Amino acid sequence: MTLVRLKGGTLFDPIHNVDGERRDLTFRDGRIVDVPPTTPADGEYDATGMIVMAGGIDLHSHIGGGKTNLSRLLLPEDHRADPPREAAYEAARDDNGRYLRLPSCGVCTPGTLATGYRYAEMGYTAAFEPAMMPSNARHTHLEMGDTPIIDHGAYVMLGNDELFLRMLAARDDFERLRDYVGWTIDASKALGVKVVNPGGISAFKFNQRSLDVDEPHAHYGITPRDVLRTLTRALTELRVPHPLHVHTSNLGVPGNLASTIATMDAADGLPIHLTHIQFHSYGTDGSRKFSSGARQIAEAVNARPNVSIDVGQIIFGQTVTASGDTMMQFRNAPLARPHKWVVGDIECDAGCGVLPFRYREQSYVNALQWIIGLEIFLLVDDPWRVAMTTDHPNGGPFTSYPHLIRLLMDKPFRDEQLAKLHPEAQVASALPELKREFSLYEIAIITRAGPARLLGLRDRGHLGAGAAADIAVYRDEPDRERMFTSPAYVFKDGQLVARDGTLVATPTGGIHFVAPQYDRGIEKTLRAYSDAHLASNFAHAAISDDEACRCCRGGRLLPVECLT
Repeated sequence: MTLVRLKGGTLFDPIHNVDGERRDLTFRDGRIVDVPPTTPADGEYDATGMIVMAGGIDLHSHIGGGKTNLSRLLLPEDHRADPPREAAYEAARDDNGRYLRLPSCGVCTPGTLATGYRYAEMGYTAAFEPAMMPSNARHTHLEMGDTPIIDHGAYVMLGNDELFLRMLAARDDFERLRDYVGWTIDASKALGVKVVNPGGISAFKFNQRSLDVDEPHAHYGITPRDVLRTLTRALTELRVPHPLHVHTSNLGVPGNLASTIATMDAADGLPIHLTHIQFHSYGTDGSRKFSSGARQIAEAVNARPNVSIDVGQIIFGQTVTASGDTMMQFRNAPLARPHKWVVGDIECDAGCGVLPFRYREQSYVNALQWIIGLEIFLLVDDPWRVAMTTDHPNGGPFTSYPHLIRLLMDKPFRDEQLAKLHPEAQVASALPELKREFSLYEIAIITRAGPARLLGLRDRGHLGAGAAADIAVYRDEPDRERMFTSPAYVFKDGQLVARDGTLVATPTGGIHFVAPQYDRGIEKTLRAYSDAHLASNFAHAAISDDEACRCCRGGRLLPVECLT
């Protein structure tokens, strides 16, 4: 029972309304504890003058599964150009001189090992894969389990799978649809449900090239609104903490702000989370027929307390886009740079599209996308309903988060970056008039406390007694990008894992998942469908607890309590 004390740090813990309070923080056996200040500690770290926050939580980052692996395979040049940093690897040795980390590289989509290393090195202790297909759940868990240090979990994709659409089109009893959703979450060891372009991935298979919120599916006759209403209601009745995670219709299409707001209203007041909303916030004003819809989107979010979002900020430079939205990825294929792409159909589940892309400062469209993301951050009033993401790797790699934090906290720096962009985009922007600068307290909300609350992780994202000792300690530097790039100390479950941007330990993270209650009688329907239409054996469809643990290299199972 080793007691460790962080001495003299300045704490930011929004869940407990702690805004820059200087005091000691103690933890024991992987948990934060309250003890009298006179209690002797077995180990101490001097955090005087430093900023102490809970470990960062990325609620939307493509770190596992088939499309992530395809992304890595599609850009071998990205991995060749980013060899393991010899000095860093030489420094990352344990007390016996053994290497702590194995070679792993890539900037746009780093390998599994590098993903864990780089998240931990910048103070993040959890990341969540947002698009796990049921048929690919084992692969996804294996890749996440191969990612060291950080906790993880995934949202399972529904709303384009053939059985769900068949049942919805046949006007099957809602209770049976709800139980199908519950079984799918449980069988795939998921933390929530995501729907990508509701019904649109399936419609693409029937040669439909667009699908708006109230437009009928060419084959099933249902609309995206039907899908959204059913899934939001199902998750509410199943008491899953994380709202339906929605990649809305018409991604990247000028004028899509209307369908984005319609998607918000399709939830009928129930909780709903709109992901990478920057890609869904476009108007058609101006001579180029492409304009910012950020103000309208922010006003819509502000007026609807049931809606939460993550932004999907773009970052200039080379990346790779990976999405289940085959309809939109097929449309975007001519824009691939370098010009190569993959679009695939995954049996009766969904689809997948992967293509490299380079965001350019002197592109009017790319510049305006960058502007729109920042406008949304700055115009949404409630930071608890906004999570910081780049939709890694779609908008840019997660390693750009320190740069994004500086953009949000430092208006003069933001203005300098804006001045480098396409001149017409600058003129079309409301960004210069937005004076808001995020505080450290607000940064702690959008990168830690808010995501934890949205995911139902009651013992993460804060520094209260009983919380997991996932802690990041930063030197309080004026250059916030430098500050958030290399924390002085990072602790995972109370173990020091990084010091000044260098790894000192590589423990195995755990897997967060939810196990809702549902009527197991639905398995009769699922088995009959599987036997008639699928290549896999239904007897092996569900992932057991012991199998999940093996997939995650012995990582702890971290069940998330359903809402009461």
